[in-house]
Amino acid sequence: MVTETDLSLVNALQVDPRAPWSFVGETLGIGAVTAARRWDHLLGEGKAWLSAYPAGGVASRLAIAFVQIDCAPGQPLQVGAALAADPHIPTVEYVAGPCDLLVHVVAPDLRAVTDYMVHRLTTLPGVVRTRTLVSARMFSEGSRWQVRAISPGQRDALAARAKQPPAPPRFDDLDRQLLLLLGEDGRMSFSVLASRLGTSASTVRRRVEGALASGAVRLRCELARSLSPAPVTTMLWLRVPPDRLESTARSLATVPEVRMCAAIGGSANLLVVGWVRAPADSVALESSLVTKLPWVDIVDRAVTLRTVKLMGAVLDESGYARSRVPLDFWSPILPRLTDAR
Repeated sequence: MVTETDLSLVNALQVDPRAPWSFVGETLGIGAVTAARRWDHLLGEGKAWLSAYPAGGVASRLAIAFVQIDCAPGQPLQVGAALAADPHIPTVEYVAGPCDLLVHVVAPDLRAVTDYMVHRLTTLPGVVRTRTLVSARMFSEGSRWQVRAISPGQRDALAARAKQPPAPPRFDDLDRQLLLLLGEDGRMSFSVLASRLGTSASTVRRRVEGALASGAVRLRCELARSLSPAPVTTMLWLRVPPDRLESTARSLATVPEVRMCAAIGGSANLLVVGWVRAPADSVALESSLVTKLPWVDIVDRAVTLRTVKLMGAVLDESGYARSRVPLDFWSPILPRLTDAR
């Protein structure tokens, strides 16, 4: 289990992932040493972690697809484990619904997504059938979700410290390398980052703060789902009138349970991921959405049985992070994946 102090610490890092321990400890009233020690414990146990990924204008230039995979009997977790090792797949979900696995594929462009599907995913032993839904736009993603264990005043103090003057948008190979290192440890010090990259700490500080301020890179603090106040993941495929797609997505972004909302191609044109307390709460979520947005049709639905990988963190059966796969979406597409069994 996690303590209230642990939940407050996770919430603080959801607001400001790289806040100095002195500031975190002062804001939470626990001291810098205690804050650092508790985080090291959570991180070492795999109960909480930081993910790093491209966002904003950088992410908008990438191609994103959601792939539904049907597997041979008894093979979903083996297929999921093989896919989890791949840097082009940030998330793998084993679900009860219209497919066995739902995976997110991210690559530089649609041609690379096609190469991935044709030369890698469909050649993996255990994969029987796939359906690919290309995302035209990501309206909201998981960094907006918080455990809400700190007070509004504490949240405001951390948010104010995190605010920085916007930096000019840029993203070159040095930024990419910094992103991959932050994927290993989102709180890696500027001096260690500089040593790993063979450059100066001042350059690294400028680049990291600029990438975070401009929204080119996002850090996200995650808590193991089994320890979360909302441990159940539910997915809805919605059909929305095209002229109401954007306004509907904006409305969904205000719903506390909604974790992600993305425009997709297919008979459904909006994919919504929500986090709820229990499976029964997914029914209440659907009811509230249809009441609030009566023009929305629910085309299909799913519930996650097990998250195999979440934004680069490979999870065990309890949902604890056991390894990391930095999200190098720009890496070459290899001829095929090998079976991880």
